[in-house]
Amino acid sequence: MKELTVYDNLFQDLFDFRRDFDQIFNRMLTIKPWTKEEMLPWTEKNFAPAIESFVDKDNKKYFCRVSLPGIDPKDVEIFVKENYLTLKGERKFVRTVKEVEMFEKEIAYGKFERVLELPEGVNIEKLEAQFVNGVLEITAPVVAAALPRKIEVKTNVPLIKQVAA
Repeated sequence: MKELTVYDNLFQDLFDFRRDFDQIFNRMLTIKPWTKEEMLPWTEKNFAPAIESFVDKDNKKYFCRVSLPGIDPKDVEIFVKENYLTLKGERKFVRTVKEVEMFEKEIAYGKFERVLELPEGVNIEKLEAQFVNGVLEITAPVVAAALPRKIEVKTNVPLIKQVAA
């Protein structure tokens, strides 16, 4: 009879699979098939930073957080046109030693551009951006009229007649 052994690397393999899958998906989002340069085998020229955006209904404020570790805030540009927020930047590859033998290569370098549609009611004139600990946080007030409101459903039939029917 064979002995059962515990597979210690199961979770590590799952984390590696998720990381590899994320890299493939990010590359698919950044490829421009109409340019010859991008048709070369997978290169780490572009990457897409992780973004989360939401509207805080209680504080009537729009939040957009962009994960940009290792990027100088001077290398990030923010544009607003109509109701679209455009983020451009670059994570520059800096190596102090000329030749190295890489054991792991998980950090993507290069230029990025993300375009986000702003929700209705965001005051684009009052957009503010702050860079703290590698996270770019963009905020703006939201007009109260643009926030969803609950509508009460009323009936004209008295409750007694409803039960009898």
